[in-house]
Amino acid sequence: MTAPLDKATELEQLRERVSQLEAEVEREPAPEWQPPKFYTAYYATTGFLLGGFGAATSLLFNVVGAALVGKYPLELIRVYLTFPLGEKARQIESGMTLAIGCCLYLGTGMLLGMLFQLTLARFAPRATLGKRLAIASVLALGVWIVNFYFLLSWLQPLLFGGNWIVQEIPVWVAALTHLVFGWTMAVVYPLGEFRPYRVDTEQA
Repeated sequence: MTAPLDKATELEQLRERVSQLEAEVEREPAPEWQPPKFYTAYYATTGFLLGGFGAATSLLFNVVGAALVGKYPLELIRVYLTFPLGEKARQIESGMTLAIGCCLYLGTGMLLGMLFQLTLARFAPRATLGKRLAIASVLALGVWIVNFYFLLSWLQPLLFGGNWIVQEIPVWVAALTHLVFGWTMAVVYPLGEFRPYRVDTEQA
């Protein structure tokens, strides 16, 4: 019959067993957390941030384009400022006012970026760049038509007595501005893709 183990020996064996179990747990890969369904909050947040890139790109496109045709570089911002300021905004030369106008433009782009990122994540999460560009183009033109001809065309005259945004911005400029925004969102979309966090464990 085996004699009972000494308490100190038994305790040491238990410690060794605990150390062995801890080592085995460390070697096991950590489970990847996955959202239970479509991660709306995540894509809305990343879309908000990436929308700033889209707005900055479309604004730069307009600044360069205006300079090439001999117009004031921030002519687009002047025209957009007629919505809160009325016709007097077309003569603005104040750097501070135009800077605020640029911030409003970028802020609007960040809000629209949420729509684009959510749409791409929902309908083309693993699509090629070409497919994303196609979807973003359709969405961008849709946003332009709704904003210009279903909202601003009656809202600005109602509130400010003029329809400067729709009348002063050429159709092709407005369409291209929205397309450049959409194309940028399609290109930077992977930067806002959700990827589960992986913990690297040290192999024994």
